[in-house]
Amino acid sequence: MRRHPRRGEAGREVTAHPSPDHRPSSRRYAPPRQPSEKGAEVGRRIGVGLMYGLWRPRVLGAWKVPATGPAIYAVNHAHNIDGPMVLGVSPRPMHFLIKKEAFVGPLGPFLTGIGQLKVDRSAADRTAITQALDVLSGGGILGIFPEGTRGEGDFASLRAGLAYFAVRSGAPVVPVAVLGSSERRGRLVKGLPPLRSRVDVVFGDPFEAGDGSGRRTRKALDEATERIQKQLGAHLENARRLTSR
Repeated sequence: MRRHPRRGEAGREVTAHPSPDHRPSSRRYAPPRQPSEKGAEVGRRIGVGLMYGLWRPRVLGAWKVPATGPAIYAVNHAHNIDGPMVLGVSPRPMHFLIKKEAFVGPLGPFLTGIGQLKVDRSAADRTAITQALDVLSGGGILGIFPEGTRGEGDFASLRAGLAYFAVRSGAPVVPVAVLGSSERRGRLVKGLPPLRSRVDVVFGDPFEAGDGSGRRTRKALDEATERIQKQLGAHLENARRLTSR
């Protein structure tokens, strides 16, 4: 069952900045800080060290990721390490949209420093929307968990945010399947997969979510979401066949 965004989230075009009529009269509006591309590269290198040091990632199809230009990773989400795993094995630095609840204590400045984006999932977060679109307009890679939260990791229920960013930016969607992260619990740390166990990350063929018309209406987003779900489901099935999981 799809969750549709509230009006103003995707039903109509969301502006990059609040209207001048709604800005505080005593303050000058400051645009949101842009995510750091250098920080994202640092984050990728940290991810490489951690993921390959703690587990045995097997990466398939990384060559399918566009070498240049914008792209959106659509990643299934069954475990907390899925995001860091993709960050570490991605052939290019990337910026994930991450729930604001993760930005606590020293982890908050760290995630911001490595170019990750904080998003408030309870409302239309204009700052996160603007930063995400800026990543794509600058030719970067945006990472999204289209299911919105951890679950079975089967792409069975998608939110419309992925469709909005894909249709609005025109960036191709790259399906990414992470398999093996939630199969077993480790002995030393119960909340993590067993150390040195194999985790598969399978990148799929990029595809266009829109129909080429450039429409951003609610109907267009609904159609794009259905198109995306079909593509992601097919990719996950293929990834399971390739990895025997």
